[in-house]
Amino acid sequence: MAIMWQPSLATGVKEIDDQHKELFQRVNTLLEACSGGRGKDEIPGLLDFLTDYVHVHFAAEQGYMDRHGYPDAPAHKKLHAEFTKSVAAFKADLAGQGANLNLTVTINRLVVDWLVQHIGKMDKALGAFLKDKV
Repeated sequence: MAIMWQPSLATGVKEIDDQHKELFQRVNTLLEACSGGRGKDEIPGLLDFLTDYVHVHFAAEQGYMDRHGYPDAPAHKKLHAEFTKSVAAFKADLAGQGANLNLTVTINRLVVDWLVQHIGKMDKALGAFLKDKV
């Protein structure tokens, strides 16, 4: 079951929205693979992508926060740090035990929740704040 990008998720900042759309595409590739019984095959590539993504995307968002004095920046950055730690833990699990069903399900759940909760709430609030600033 795919998770589709919706215009209602747009922050209004093209750079951020384009990065979010890429994340949706990557997660949908994992979900499609899981539906076909190939989820474990997609985990290494997704984790490589997420490792890069958290650095590039979070730096971009946090740059906007810092430049424009976003009042919720500390809470938002804390969530970014927690997600980054989760990705690092998943990479360690992959290295230690390989791609397995438990890791696949756990990653799937975390990333889908991130798409819905973080982008749909936290990033939308950031976008609303930045509306007249960017």
